[in-house]
Amino acid sequence: MNHAFASPGAESALVSAIEWINDLLLGSLATGLCILAVSLVGLLMLLGQMPIRQGMRVVLGCFVLLGAPVIAAGLAGAWQSAAPAATEPMVFIPEEARAPLPPAHYDPYAGASLRRE
Repeated sequence: MNHAFASPGAESALVSAIEWINDLLLGSLATGLCILAVSLVGLLMLLGQMPIRQGMRVVLGCFVLLGAPVIAAGLAGAWQSAAPAATEPMVFIPEEARAPLPPAHYDPYAGASLRRE
């Protein structure tokens, strides 16, 4: 008996479907919907049609929706392991010496307005 659910490909299809839904809900679709929601709520608050407290709930909800992975990682304590290791700053050492600077009294435009005939 060969069942499709018992095959190794079924698990990867399920995992990829869940990842697709996750990307859809937290990706550009969610970002676009949050932008539309915040702009519409802002307009309604400016027109006096919506109380500010209810508008702030919408903004907070968008913040929680878009920041859910970061919030979950922070609550789980994974932020310590996900943080990049501190590295020493890179120091730039020029290979060639700079050309000498012109003297302080040098004027590149001196004599530019003189007429030459």
